[in-house]
Amino acid sequence: MDCRETASTRRASCVKHCSTTCLLSHHLLTLKIRCTRCQGSSSECLITRMILSAAQLVSYPGKNKIPLNYHIVEVIFAELFQLPAPPHIDVMYTTLLIELCKLQPGSLPQVLAQATEMLYMRLDTMNTTCVDRFINWFSHHLSNFQFRWSWEDWSDCLTQDPESPKPKFVREVLEKCMRLSYHQRILDIVPPTFSTLCPANPTCIYKYGDESSNSLPGHSVALCLAVAFKSKATNDEIFSILKDVPNPNQDDDDDEGFSFNPLKIEVFVQTLLHLAAKSFSHSFSALAKFHEVFKTLAESDEGKLHVLRVMFEVWRNHPQMIAVLVDKMIRTQIVDCAAVANWIFSSELSRDFTRLFVWEILHSTIRKMSKHVLKIQKELEEAKEKLARQHKRRSDDDDRSSDRKDGALEEQIERLQEKVESAQSEQKNLFLVIFQRFIMILTEHLVRCETDGTSVLTPWYKNCIERLQQIFLQHHQIIQQYMVTLENLLFTAELDPHILAMFQQFCALQA
Repeated sequence: MDCRETASTRRASCVKHCSTTCLLSHHLLTLKIRCTRCQGSSSECLITRMILSAAQLVSYPGKNKIPLNYHIVEVIFAELFQLPAPPHIDVMYTTLLIELCKLQPGSLPQVLAQATEMLYMRLDTMNTTCVDRFINWFSHHLSNFQFRWSWEDWSDCLTQDPESPKPKFVREVLEKCMRLSYHQRILDIVPPTFSTLCPANPTCIYKYGDESSNSLPGHSVALCLAVAFKSKATNDEIFSILKDVPNPNQDDDDDEGFSFNPLKIEVFVQTLLHLAAKSFSHSFSALAKFHEVFKTLAESDEGKLHVLRVMFEVWRNHPQMIAVLVDKMIRTQIVDCAAVANWIFSSELSRDFTRLFVWEILHSTIRKMSKHVLKIQKELEEAKEKLARQHKRRSDDDDRSSDRKDGALEEQIERLQEKVESAQSEQKNLFLVIFQRFIMILTEHLVRCETDGTSVLTPWYKNCIERLQQIFLQHHQIIQQYMVTLENLLFTAELDPHILAMFQQFCALQA
């Protein structure tokens, strides 16, 4: 009898817990608080909405009969970690949890700390996309509460493989915290034992800046460029200085002057970024002022790739600067999206391949390409609609005028059609590059493990295979347009089953 009562009580408790969680989840999803002035579009309005939402959640009916704070935290994290994407933007959940902590400072922060501890303990089995969101949420949350945390409780990560989930998580969190603060502050908030996981000082690395660099190729040209930049030299004057830089890739009897010259790119990009290192704005201004030089030096695919390599060498210790410079270079067409993808999978980035900033850059690049395609498609549709309206308004007494207007519009539509086809071709090529490089590095890993007789399931492999899955899920609407091409060219039956399974799972979702 007692056993039956206990089982019955447990079932009732479980049903009650699930029911409350579902109700809270529905409540969170259906919050419709909007500012009448901006309709919820501004950041100020978002904060106002979250304050009101938090107040609604803590005043939930029957809150005295259930552990409400535990339910609230569970529901918010459940939504934040939904795949492939949460119902709302990530920052909404961060803001909501901050407001809830302010409303109930005596209870909710403790519950949130318990939940954070539980998530940390489960990092080994957590999906990589969810780990990314956990990193972004936790670093943002800490920045709003003076970066206070009991780091000693996580000292177990110090004895683990640096590539394991726990030390990687702590390292990424501290790097994100530095973006929201400054380097010395991060060193001050963690115990000295955590110094190996702290981010490097985000300073510029200029290879021509010390006495030992005198023997480096291009050193004298770098000094001349530095003087020219400080003297506000023009693009033509910079070209004049660079024209005498020897090309390591060019034979003595090769008279072609515009072939890819890695040394020319190196001295120019190193020196310019070093002198513009004071701030993001200084760097952006430098890219804009010497845009013509960049475009000429990076005319070839190899040139574009080398510009990215040199930029990475200069700002290796500053992931945020790398991300914003890549973004700016894509926007100003110094480099293209395919070059960025090839750079990310290059040997120069192998040590940083599993770091979060690398994948933020790749996803941002894919989104830019998609927005570019959509923008041109929209322009084409608008031009076609305008032509249709013109045909409709055509009158019998103005045929010649209408014909002239129709002709101009038809030419515009033809040009836009070519642009759309070109952009779609670039987009397809971008995904082909990404998936081809994924297949190459994963295959190399699998072959190496088989040859050495070691386990395939390393932290690197888990991260890489889940990044491949992440690409499929986050950009599924675009990728499904190229399914046939991918299946015929890359994801063939001869591919290793470990890799092919990711594509087959994606295909199953589309069925």
